[in-house]
Amino acid sequence: MLFSPITPFIFKGTFFHVKRDDLLTPFEGNKARKLYCFLNREFKDIRRIVSYGSNQSNAMYAMSMLAKIKGVEFIYYTNHIPTHLKQNPYGNYFYALKNGTKIIETDLRGDKFREFILSQKDDKTLIIEEGARIKESEEGIRMLAKEINDYCKINSLKVFLPSGTGTTAFYLAKHLDVEVITTPCVADEEYLKKQWSMLGKSEKLPVIIPPKKKYKFGKLYKNLYDLWKELKNAGIEFDMLYDPIGWEVVLENNLTNILYIHQGGIPGNASMLKRYKRKYESV
Repeated sequence: MLFSPITPFIFKGTFFHVKRDDLLTPFEGNKARKLYCFLNREFKDIRRIVSYGSNQSNAMYAMSMLAKIKGVEFIYYTNHIPTHLKQNPYGNYFYALKNGTKIIETDLRGDKFREFILSQKDDKTLIIEEGARIKESEEGIRMLAKEINDYCKINSLKVFLPSGTGTTAFYLAKHLDVEVITTPCVADEEYLKKQWSMLGKSEKLPVIIPPKKKYKFGKLYKNLYDLWKELKNAGIEFDMLYDPIGWEVVLENNLTNILYIHQGGIPGNASMLKRYKRKYESV
């Protein structure tokens, strides 16, 4: 059974409510919600899990944990592994390898990449799409909605969370009685809507507030690094890829009466922090 606390968080003089899914186990954050259905499922005939995405994906690490728990092989495809990362593994890449993941580099991109992964489906293979954008993830996210629904109504709160594939935001909007707000961190608003269309139809969709500044996913930005450090100094460590953009949107739009969903991703901070320090703090 999944459950995480809601903790008070004062940032820049404003009181926020934070849902601490980063404290979930055996793996943390939104991946614990998305993969929950598989934890209780018997892998009677499944012998391997196959997925794909970036070389420092939080989902990759979470799926490597799932595969280890279930005693099956995990094969993960990515379209770029820097030489320095191959020679000195760190972050989610290191932890996935440690869990026995077979990471394969490919030149495929976009729809052709996804089609290649889906073509490997057979009776012994479980395919989990990039970022765990799968319909099965609804079960765990519905549990999250049940945990926070009454709390949000009693405190007159809206729910806010940054999005990659937007799977968590999509299913939260479907199952909550309050408004869900999100911001796209990987691409733009159209990308987010395309991801939602792959999950099916819903009468209620999240409200999208895009960042005022366009960010290239995974690129280093000093203003986001500084904001992340401010957040950490205020008392909570957040993910370095999504949350600085999320909190910037919160501040830019003066979103105060919200429950901020902390979706984890802390294991991946090691790689981002190493890059940031090398760029901005090297002597």
